[in-house]
Amino acid sequence: MFKATKDLVLPTTVTGSLPRPVWYTQNLEGRALSHAMTDIVFREQYTDTLATMISDQQRAGLDILVDGDARFDMDVAGRSWFAYVGERLKGLSPGEIKRQPYASGRNRQPGDLLYEVVETRLSPTVVGKVERGPLEYARLWKLAQRCTCHPVKLGGISAQEYAKVLIDDHYHDRKKLIMDLSVEMNLEYHELADAGCPIIQVEEPSIHESIGIVDMKELTANFLVEAFNREVQGLRAKTEVWCHTCWGSPAAQRVETDRHSYMRALPYLDQLDVDVLTFETADNGGQDLEIIGKGVSKDKKICIGVVSHRQLSVERPEEVAALIRRALEFIEPERLILSSDCGFGRQGMSRMHAFYKMVAIVRGANIVRKELGLPEVAIPATDPKLALLS
Repeated sequence: MFKATKDLVLPTTVTGSLPRPVWYTQNLEGRALSHAMTDIVFREQYTDTLATMISDQQRAGLDILVDGDARFDMDVAGRSWFAYVGERLKGLSPGEIKRQPYASGRNRQPGDLLYEVVETRLSPTVVGKVERGPLEYARLWKLAQRCTCHPVKLGGISAQEYAKVLIDDHYHDRKKLIMDLSVEMNLEYHELADAGCPIIQVEEPSIHESIGIVDMKELTANFLVEAFNREVQGLRAKTEVWCHTCWGSPAAQRVETDRHSYMRALPYLDQLDVDVLTFETADNGGQDLEIIGKGVSKDKKICIGVVSHRQLSVERPEEVAALIRRALEFIEPERLILSSDCGFGRQGMSRMHAFYKMVAIVRGANIVRKELGLPEVAIPATDPKLALLS
């Protein structure tokens, strides 16, 4: 159900994570948010961080805002994207370094940056049936949404992507594990939707990362579609559902160095029960825009990255506008949403870089909006009357 983007043409947003302010030094460290909020130091730093991240997005002129993944701990390359869920599920033991099911692979040899990243991904062991714990997604969203009148999108790792990091000593059946995780996450998302969250973003189904890369005899693309759709079952009747895909973001790295085309995955991604599919398109120069435009059904909107999370050089508005124009050759303007390729956090860049990339998204969008005869969006950061050197 199109809720937040129903009447918007070329709306702008970012994927999710934003760099933490240097003064935000507190961590959840496995605590439930409701418990941590009784700690005055954490409470002040967390709520002030949300206010700061929301303010930055509003100054940049974005239409749809995010909480910046402020709940995640200050750790190596976004470890908490995985760990936040694992630390709050029942049926898992604490993470251990002895066995890591995903530590091998391309670009994961000693001396590679991703090898050091993988060293920090301590793998929990499944010791019983997985069940929900204090994820508190609804509370997380409420804390962010009360900072703004703009719609706030909340996202989190998909069940099938999280299952990759688990050592299964209970199910001995990877498909059963994924399905149980999907059912539990579905319950959490329904609670979030019932609280009023206008956009729920489920991040990284394993489909595009797996086809042609890993042995899919058991976890076939059809099964991954089935599992993802179980995870989001019933949500579109309540809220707008997005599926985010990209090619990796820990420390701004591409996880699969020799794969960044969606061509083989598109028929399966199009079967996902979502309103919006997001794609990484800035980093590869928009090479997949035509196949994305032709491969995604008309009942879905398409969100494309128009700035890269992997380069520090801030894109010029003219570059952003050029990529939007290319996308419009294949995607109707009323179906097109503009974003970043992935998040700016996870040890990717500074707050200054992230802020001006957000501004570039909206400046580029305004160029195209003007060309199409659409109203431009006000960008407080570009108001010459407010410039300090004027």
